[in-house]
This record gives sequence, C-alpha cells and structure tokens, in this order.
Amino acid sequence: DSREIKDIALIRLEEIAPFPDKPLANELRRYPQAEVVFAQEEPQNMGAWTYVAPRLETLLTKLGGACIRPAYVGRPESSSPATGALKSHLREQAELVDQALSS
Repeated sequence: DSREIKDIALIRLEEIAPFPDKPLANELRRYPQAEVVFAQEEPQNMGAWTYVAPRLETLLTKLGGACIRPAYVGRPESSSPATGALKSHLREQAELVDQALSS
C-alpha cells in the first residue's frame, strides 16, 4: 500500500504437501496474464522452493496462461539459513521485498 502498487496479487501457500493444485489453479486462473514470482526468505537450497518449483511449473503449463515458469526471489544458495548479522539480514530482507514487488 505504501508503494501504491495496484497491479500485484499476493497468494500465500500455507501448506505445500500435498500440493494444493486445485485451489491454487482456481486463484491463478483469475490472473491469466500474470507473471508468477515465488518469493521466500530462506536461501534457494532451503525452504519450499525446491519442492514447489516443479509442481508450480507443471500447474502453470496446464493452465496455459502467459507465464509457464515461475521466477524465484529469495536468498542465493547458502550453507547457513541466515547471515548472523542483524544489519545484513535487514538489508537482505529489504532487497527481497524490492525484488518481489518489481519482478
């Protein structure tokens, strides 16, 4: 709201297993021309991305909309789930939000 962005819809996946194909498809059908961005706070090799990515791509392909491959926004692969420094974490968090909202 503070950025006055009017063309973004946020869909939050609360449970990913079993993958919510039908409910997610129903939501995504509302936005057939949308670019789909998967955003997570965890590094790319952690969190939900590795599980969700192939399932989401299959679903997007079946829907036949403008987007068939989701973009990833999150921290790069890492052996640690966090930087360990609050200042770095806050900077990375702000960058993630900026990337997710501008993708």
